Amino acid sequence: MPDVSATRIHASACPHDCPSTCALEVEVVDRNRIGRLRGAADNSYTAGVICAKVARYAERIHHPDRLTRPLRRTGPKGSGQFEPISWDDALDIVAERFLEAERRHGPETVWPYQYAGTMGFVQRDGINRLRHAKRYSGFFSTICTNPAWSGFLAGTGRLAGADPREMAKSDLVVIWGTNAVSTQVNVMTHAIRARKERGARIAVVDVYRTPTMEQADLPLLIRPGTDGALACAVMHVLFRDGLADRAYLASHADDPAGLEAHLAERTPAWAEVITGLPAAAIEDFARLVGTTPRTFFRLGYGFTRSRNGAVNMHAASCIPVVSGAWRHEGGGAFHTNGAIYHWNKTLIEGSDLRDPSVRMLDQSRIGPILEGDADALAGGPPVTALLIQNTNPVTVAPDQTRVRRGFARDDLFVCVHEQFLTETARMADVVLPATMFLEHDDLYQAGGNQHILLGPKLVDPPGECRSNHAVIGALAARLGADQHPGFRMTARELIDATLQASGWGTLEGLEAARFLDVQPDFDTAHYTRGFAWPDGRFRLKPDWASVPYPAPSTFGPVAAMPGFPDHWAVTEEADAEHPFRLVTAPARQFLNTSFTETAGSRNREKRPSLMLHPDDAAALGIAEGDRVEVANRRGAVILHARLFDGVRRGVAIAESIWPNAAHEGGRGINSLTGADAVAPFGGAAFHDNHVRVAKAAPLPS
Repeated sequence: MPDVSATRIHASACPHDCPSTCALEVEVVDRNRIGRLRGAADNSYTAGVICAKVARYAERIHHPDRLTRPLRRTGPKGSGQFEPISWDDALDIVAERFLEAERRHGPETVWPYQYAGTMGFVQRDGINRLRHAKRYSGFFSTICTNPAWSGFLAGTGRLAGADPREMAKSDLVVIWGTNAVSTQVNVMTHAIRARKERGARIAVVDVYRTPTMEQADLPLLIRPGTDGALACAVMHVLFRDGLADRAYLASHADDPAGLEAHLAERTPAWAEVITGLPAAAIEDFARLVGTTPRTFFRLGYGFTRSRNGAVNMHAASCIPVVSGAWRHEGGGAFHTNGAIYHWNKTLIEGSDLRDPSVRMLDQSRIGPILEGDADALAGGPPVTALLIQNTNPVTVAPDQTRVRRGFARDDLFVCVHEQFLTETARMADVVLPATMFLEHDDLYQAGGNQHILLGPKLVDPPGECRSNHAVIGALAARLGADQHPGFRMTARELIDATLQASGWGTLEGLEAARFLDVQPDFDTAHYTRGFAWPDGRFRLKPDWASVPYPAPSTFGPVAAMPGFPDHWAVTEEADAEHPFRLVTAPARQFLNTSFTETAGSRNREKRPSLMLHPDDAAALGIAEGDRVEVANRRGAVILHARLFDGVRRGVAIAESIWPNAAHEGGRGINSLTGADAVAPFGGAAFHDNHVRVAKAAPLPS
């Protein structure tokens, strides 16, 4: 037994894909074992609070099902039949197969595929150094942020906003399109503080009665994809009732007169028909915003995972411009803080080797890409080799039927570097065991706040696990591509060099400080001297194709996007065959597919289920707990009914992402989601699906 009396507390940072990026205190029992994790009380954003799933991280890092040795497939793809092999053999196989694929089709046939299983720069982004050195196909990341970021950028011109800690100084906190209680608990820390200390009110806009909405003073339950209509009606009332800050609009916005004229017919009654929210509730919300100078809009990601998501984000972000809330501490808007960090990650990513002529492939369209769709392949060769780190596309990618068919190709070689035998790893030819965040060194930035954080190696990994950085370097050497200095540096050397190149000091300094607060001053954060456009004016009427988003091109029906804020009716609406709108919201105990392997999280989530309004269920002859089939043209999924009056009629909610194997028939929820690109710069419309729901046929006896 480990000597618990020898436990020491060490600083770290949560590596998972959550905007909070919490500063952690970790109980380290010995070189091989941790105890409990806590939030760092002296970090002004984390403020001592972390989510329950990360607090019990020992359950994950010491899980008996961790991968600990390299594996080679011995049975059919997906069978889970593997044999252990040595690291040298595994890396030799991968390098040989990549070189063989390159000889047949050219380097673009190899596609390094990664995402945000870790948010650390060294371990997440180092795969790009190999990509650029070898001229492998580019990776355009679209699955999460693109509609949200482009929608916010469309107005401000810069991906940054008011200090999120100002929520505690607000008199009205509007939490729009994010279930913060479940997915970024620290938002609630600061909002609740404002309520306790200032008597602030909390308004929540969402499509079902989430745990966050349960805590709201003003719950605003709308239909999926109708946020733009709500925002327009709110601004209509502000102009109509003399609550718009016309002086602020005159100095800080591009066309307030045009917006006011455009909104003349966008009344609360008009919005009620679209959103389902009573006009009286819209009036009350608008007047509260207009009479509360310190109104803070905390804008999430969830409401942008729709085909009109970018338009909805832009519309919501216009409200504090019309009200003038940006003038005030505790007012304005915040979505994410990516623009404040000015990183130089050349050594980590090898960006000095990048050839801009190499094609970029859309992450969200991995199904069509692997099935050989010429448009998805950008006119280039087929993808015949994959290197996958930090993501689980066989579960999380949209249009799962096509994804799984693509992975089943006999001519596709797949290497997966993972912590568990995920459903993607089960489809691999070679599986490599990966470290977890406490077992390697890394550097983090917060998205939902303003901290740079260090995540040092605190314990040794089990078995033969190796870090992403080590694997990328070993492959580069075998592929004859390790000339770039980043391949020969340790993770700590890369962290130190990146900090210095970016103007953030040294590793020694960050190690001593544990985290750096790099929040800009009030005038910068609140755009008092103007927004980030040449004329300093917020774009109420954006040119969508010119939004400064780092994309290889525009995607989707950009020409049809509305100029001024509006309800853009481009969503996958219910019809006679598919009378329900399905939203695949995040589950509280999972983080994408992380934590789906731990008993604590699985037991709390119980089983894959579908929330239905009781009246809808009664009309379909469905009772609590019944097996139901949810289907559309993309696929069909079996879930268990959960009757819940916190959804609107005609709306169904499936909190996910459970593994496909947790569903009857092995078909997971993303069998129902589409991979068509969201305008203007891509993305996946996970919360924008029409489906039919029926009581499932009885299981054979």
